[in-house]
Amino acid sequence: MIKESKIKNLADLRAEIFRLKALAEEQEDYLSDQYRLFNEKVAAPARFVKSLISWVPGTTAVRELFAKGKKDEDWLNKALRIGLPIILNRFFLRRAGFIKRALVTLLSQQAAGALNKDLVSNVINKVTDFIRPSKGRRKVQKDVDYGIPPDSETS
Repeated sequence: MIKESKIKNLADLRAEIFRLKALAEEQEDYLSDQYRLFNEKVAAPARFVKSLISWVPGTTAVRELFAKGKKDEDWLNKALRIGLPIILNRFFLRRAGFIKRALVTLLSQQAAGALNKDLVSNVINKVTDFIRPSKGRRKVQKDVDYGIPPDSETS
């Protein structure tokens, strides 16, 4: 099966190139328009879900835990942002209302944001330095005296 070409001379070749470029541009415009319409259709439910999730307390902590934007947070900070509200709500605020739990969650996340592993290690070092006795307090061990005088006849 041999396909016969419409191109017979240089003018036909240039006309075919121009036609193909126009066709490619038309298809690109159509596809970009369809992509934009698809994004708008998908974005509406996503915006609705985000607005619903924004009302639930604690979801910002989960979102920030997996976000890679903050460079100053370490593993302890992330763990405290998640664990502290859970511990407070589960053990200390069992019969508290929704508003009180939401406020405690918000405040505990802010407090956890101020802590990092360097600050905690500095506090632990200060406590251990306070507990450990300093070298000046230790008794100097004296030589053991067995009761034999140095000028005795036995020496």
